[in-house]
Amino acid sequence: MVFTDRQANAVRLTALSPRAAAQGLATGLTLADARARIPDLVAIARDHGAEARLLARIVAGLARYTPMAAAEPPDGAILDISGCAHPYGGERELADDLAARLAEGGVTARLGLGDTREAARARARFGTIAGDLLALPVEALEAEPGTTLALRRAGLKRIGDLACRPRAMLAARFGVLALRLTRLLGEEDRRITPARTPPPIFALRRFAEPIGRVEDALACLEDLLGQTAIILRERHQGGRRFTARLFRSDGAVPMVAVETGRPVREAGIVMRLFRERLDALADPIDPGFGFDCVRLDVSATEPLAPAQGALEATRDAAEPLAHLIDRLAARLGPGSIRCAVPLDSHLPECATALVPPGRETGWPPPPAHDPPARPLRLLDPPARIDVTYGLPEGPPRCFVWRGETHDVARWEGPERIAAEWWRRRDRGGLTRDYYRVEDARGHRFWLFRHGLAAREKPRPDWYLHGLFA
Repeated sequence: MVFTDRQANAVRLTALSPRAAAQGLATGLTLADARARIPDLVAIARDHGAEARLLARIVAGLARYTPMAAAEPPDGAILDISGCAHPYGGERELADDLAARLAEGGVTARLGLGDTREAARARARFGTIAGDLLALPVEALEAEPGTTLALRRAGLKRIGDLACRPRAMLAARFGVLALRLTRLLGEEDRRITPARTPPPIFALRRFAEPIGRVEDALACLEDLLGQTAIILRERHQGGRRFTARLFRSDGAVPMVAVETGRPVREAGIVMRLFRERLDALADPIDPGFGFDCVRLDVSATEPLAPAQGALEATRDAAEPLAHLIDRLAARLGPGSIRCAVPLDSHLPECATALVPPGRETGWPPPPAHDPPARPLRLLDPPARIDVTYGLPEGPPRCFVWRGETHDVARWEGPERIAAEWWRRRDRGGLTRDYYRVEDARGHRFWLFRHGLAAREKPRPDWYLHGLFA
């Protein structure tokens, strides 16, 4: 079996099974030549998208070892395991555990350890897991083919042959090759950029044997919430977003996330939200062959001052409502709950916005009126209506909406609202005169005349913008 890809207008072999390699095939050979040697060869076109998804899944699973993990497309991953090897007894033991897990998942991998990412990559591709760097071939520098050929013709076949040469001479002759050599030998370290930025607070629990019940994983999660609560209390912070990752022994990583409208650090409150979220899942979490690691990330935090819990008078009256909103959001989904907040605009359709709870703006709400000056229900877009009114700018006397005539019994206004002339989108906008009107049957409406007669428009249009309760 071989995998093929189109290169330079020809279909060539890019990966081979051990049996295919044993029969003399090699990468770079055209598929036609390979079939001439082995007529019953099984050739599969490479699916680059599927390979990328597999690599992303592997990198996600590497979070069980370190938060500093990143992909090196098309076929590599790099881990910064500084300070992460002691639970396994050392770096070699961590690498052995990783190799065993990849093998169980059917992934053939070559591993390398090094003080820099370049050293680890060179050992993985051209040597042993912790072999001598100086004994590696010059191909480990992964320079251009012409540069590698020039080095071999000059008799420089090993990394050790280059390490004893002056860097300035190598830079003058081969350019960036000197920089590659410096990084490979650990004289300069280039930090990795992880696939996911490590959260400010996280807690991790590994198990010697996989646990087979979701309830046991939730009990561990509750314990981790208690650990993060101590850290949050010490920092005078509260969490706004909590993410639980359950690492299965087969490499799958189910994830559950909850958000709160206010910063919290009580384990019981967050645990209740996690249970609400799990109960609302259409596809329950399958433990498979068991979970061998549980991780909790507090990816969003906000300042939270210490609370006086002994005095009932100091209890926030809005706290029960905040907990109710959090529970509804956990059960119905984070995008199902919205609250209206004021915005810095005097145009009615731009004066409010619907945002998730806890993301309110800093603008103060408009002053209250009794009765309300503006309706809660606005039409989007405003409905054009036919109005009888006194010329040139008199109040409405009668209007027709949806084929029904409404005689105005009472009116109040006008409230004049000009366009936001300082914004490009509203330059040249027309002035609006709003009226609160009540018809003979007691129904209340919010109408406006669009444009000033004779100054902005010969005959202004009228619109119905809202309905009062």
